[in-house]
Amino acid sequence: MFKTEPLSVQAQSILSTYWGFGAFREQQEAVIDTLLAGKSCIALLPTGGGKSLCYQVPALMLPGLTLVVSPLVSLMQDQVHSLTQKGIAAAYLHGGLRYDESQELLEAAGNGAFKLLYLSPERLQSRQFRSMLPGLRLSLIAVDEAHCISQWGHDFRPEFLQIRSLREEWPDVPLVALTATATEAVLKDIRSGLDIEAASVFRKSFARPNIFYRISYSENKHQAIVRYCLQHSHCTVIYCRSRRKTEELAKLLLQNGIRAGAYHAGMERAQRTQVQEAWMQDELSVIVATTAFGMGIDKANVRTVIHFDPAEHPEAYYQETGRAGRDGQPALALTLYNNTDIERLHNSTEAYFPPLPYLRKVYQHVCDFLQVPTGAEPDRHYDFDLQQFLLNFKLEAIPATHALRLLAQEGLWTLGESLLRAPTVQFMTGRDMLDEINKRYPAIALVSTGLLRLFSGIFHHPVQINTFMLARHLNMKKEDVQTALQQLNLMGVIDYQPAREGPQLYFHHYRVPAANLQLDLQRISKLRERHQARTTAMIRFLQNDRECYTRLLLAYFDEQAPASCGHCSYCAGKGKEAANPKQLAADILQRVQSGGAVALADLLQQSDAPAGLLTQVVRQLIDNGLLLLNAEGNLQAKP
Repeated sequence: MFKTEPLSVQAQSILSTYWGFGAFREQQEAVIDTLLAGKSCIALLPTGGGKSLCYQVPALMLPGLTLVVSPLVSLMQDQVHSLTQKGIAAAYLHGGLRYDESQELLEAAGNGAFKLLYLSPERLQSRQFRSMLPGLRLSLIAVDEAHCISQWGHDFRPEFLQIRSLREEWPDVPLVALTATATEAVLKDIRSGLDIEAASVFRKSFARPNIFYRISYSENKHQAIVRYCLQHSHCTVIYCRSRRKTEELAKLLLQNGIRAGAYHAGMERAQRTQVQEAWMQDELSVIVATTAFGMGIDKANVRTVIHFDPAEHPEAYYQETGRAGRDGQPALALTLYNNTDIERLHNSTEAYFPPLPYLRKVYQHVCDFLQVPTGAEPDRHYDFDLQQFLLNFKLEAIPATHALRLLAQEGLWTLGESLLRAPTVQFMTGRDMLDEINKRYPAIALVSTGLLRLFSGIFHHPVQINTFMLARHLNMKKEDVQTALQQLNLMGVIDYQPAREGPQLYFHHYRVPAANLQLDLQRISKLRERHQARTTAMIRFLQNDRECYTRLLLAYFDEQAPASCGHCSYCAGKGKEAANPKQLAADILQRVQSGGAVALADLLQQSDAPAGLLTQVVRQLIDNGLLLLNAEGNLQAKP
């Protein structure tokens, strides 16, 4: 027998070879060992805690394919880009692919071309994916942002409930659920929703000792941000609630000589990519973005995250502030708020949960917009331009979009910017016409005969077809099959609709009159109560002047915390009288100059000064050029 290395040695070798790290972070190795043993588990690790490595490393050690279910295209795109640059075979299914391109990708995955395949939960239920699933040799299933499966959580996505079907089809394949924000109630939903009741939970403390939490009341946020960015030229992310605000603020910063760029989903993809790459390469010091930006982006040197608009709830706040200081060095999480923000949060429950008559009105408008008649059959795709929809019916964007979201959560439809829509065919002629085509055009008739053999019901209604399967069945090239379909369509023999791209709405139910629409009002009421509780917690957090901010945040996530963290503005404010910042700065400089490079953690442990104040002073010394961060991330005196 051949001797094999222990799994831990193999994992360490892969970590070093592909990622250049000498050791795993806390809990990563335990998660990997569990998955390699064929057992499912839950990884509850904070933002920046290295969740992706928990499945990427075992993906390279296992023989087959790792399927990664992820809710955001941008996150998938960034992960795949990073993996392929490392020489790891990875791909993702997205709406920018034509139907035939996605089919080629799935066939390649079935033939072992990739180690990791990323896709959204919506893709799991597509006929195209379901038809190819048996041919995929799955070794591991990873569910990223797993909190989305909880209808009581802050980001419920009903499509996540369909992931359970993978467990039913592949019961022996281990599954790892990963999230950075989950209360005990959400963890319970993850267990039951993914059918992993007995799964171990590996968690790391939510505490972030290197991040200084600062909450500041401001009546002139624009001025405050310009002043801050002029004083600090390091890498910064500024979050705004609207696309318009990102552009306005980025323009203002540029006018003041600050290298800034805007980023939001309304921009052309090429423009977004250009801005993101410029920021990643430090050509821009500031990126002003909507809150989805940053998920999955591995940029370790973000020194500041600023919330121009306060986060909607503590889960979002924790996730977004965690994009700062991933290198473990001092970082700032600054939130600006005023009375208008407090009022918005108070009123957000009404906006997020409009009354039943309004929901029925939006349902009727959607059916009218898409021309879906009463009694229309379910499981149909429709092109859906949200902006045109709002314009046609003179609807306000905020309540209407939340109504669409609520109706989607009720299972009526799936709304997305990039749903795959397979080609469809319906025969429009009788058998006599087909016999005539068979005599006169035998090559084309071969395709029509194949359609009739492979797809039932094709005379009665449009049927989704698989052109690859049809071409293989007929021993033809797929291009020739598509040409024949187009010719049959021009001849009026079939109604052929090629695969489509772009924003679409997928109707799941039989169309009913709006007055008869049945909704689970009890469930919606509970969702409303949960939302109200989260916004109340966020308001309390913003207006807090009696307690450590970190203590408040950790308690929200059911974690016990010490009475004082030392790294928030409340704790630092308490300690300012007890320690002299100038003297502390002198002591730090002397310590570094005499002892060489020093880790921040060592300074925090060895100093009697409040940690928050010490972190502030270190930041100032770095900004003033008196201290430097070396390649290992330790502090050293400027030569």
